[in-house]
Amino acid sequence: MCQNHTGNTITQEDLNALAALAGYTLPTPAQLEGTVLPQGWSVVPGEIPAPYEAELYVGISDAEGGEGTRRRSTTGENGRSRNLLFPPAPEPLPYPIVDNHTHMDLLDGEVEISARDALDTGEKLGIGAIVQVGCDIPSSLYAAAAAQADERVLAAVAIHPNTAPELAQAGTLDEALATLDRLAAADRVRAIGETGLDYFRTGDEGKEAQHYSFREHIRLAKKHNLALQIHDRDAHEDVVRILDEEGAPERTVFHCYSGGSELAEICNERGWYMSFSGTVTFKNSKGIQESLAMARPELILAETDAPFLTPHPFRGRPNASYMTNYTVRFMAAHRGEELEALCRLIRENSERVYGQW
Repeated sequence: MCQNHTGNTITQEDLNALAALAGYTLPTPAQLEGTVLPQGWSVVPGEIPAPYEAELYVGISDAEGGEGTRRRSTTGENGRSRNLLFPPAPEPLPYPIVDNHTHMDLLDGEVEISARDALDTGEKLGIGAIVQVGCDIPSSLYAAAAAQADERVLAAVAIHPNTAPELAQAGTLDEALATLDRLAAADRVRAIGETGLDYFRTGDEGKEAQHYSFREHIRLAKKHNLALQIHDRDAHEDVVRILDEEGAPERTVFHCYSGGSELAEICNERGWYMSFSGTVTFKNSKGIQESLAMARPELILAETDAPFLTPHPFRGRPNASYMTNYTVRFMAAHRGEELEALCRLIRENSERVYGQW
């Protein structure tokens, strides 16, 4: 079981001060704890969960300046219009699991949902807890604030590998890393992430900054005895090399696992966790599916990476934590395991990585 990291806890005043330095406005109580629903509301399988019905949010627009959020495009990467309706609810899972990686602060579809409504929806469908993940200082501050506001949330904080070159060019990367060092002291921050390497969206000119940032994140995770959540896109070999050179933290997680059987073999050997997202359900994800089949049971996690990577058959539509349900059902069928047994395993593994919620 994960032991809580040591160090000075961060107060709300500290969080406010860090937000002010970053020029970021922390989410309001309404954004975190507000609700648009009556007491005792329920989720009906086969219907869009009530908090995600667009009609409840007519007139709500993006927060001015973003404030750490952005709304996904109404067109996909192929240029075609996206279906902006959230998918229908599945049947509840037989045992509550953890969404190992999600972004409640990123907007999609035609709703602007509070953290409470998102968490309540997930809980009604078997997602009992989440890890809210940061990609920059504003989203890391959001994650820390959300974790303080709701016991179902733990936070991960980091600079995304695609953001690291931008900050390096601006001369502010080390300053951002110093802020993460302070945030990492918060009791409910349990991971450094998402960090790693991304060679898909960043070219050769950004690799040096990515490598430097990744190494510094590894050091932060070990300094604070935190888990490490890795973003690895088209960079498996260098990610493994740097982890070996720096010494991987005891609890290392490959978020949105994207490797094939060769990487899965390495993870099995080194005891690194593999967190499977909706991509494992895609028909062309044979390598990921092979990895799921061969993964050691004690290394398996599940996630959404919402609002991205919605599982089949809803690919391209908005994603949310409640959709982890669909992914876990696929995982159980693919591994030939009982659904409840896999749910219990995912919860146990998640608590081994992050500690108790």
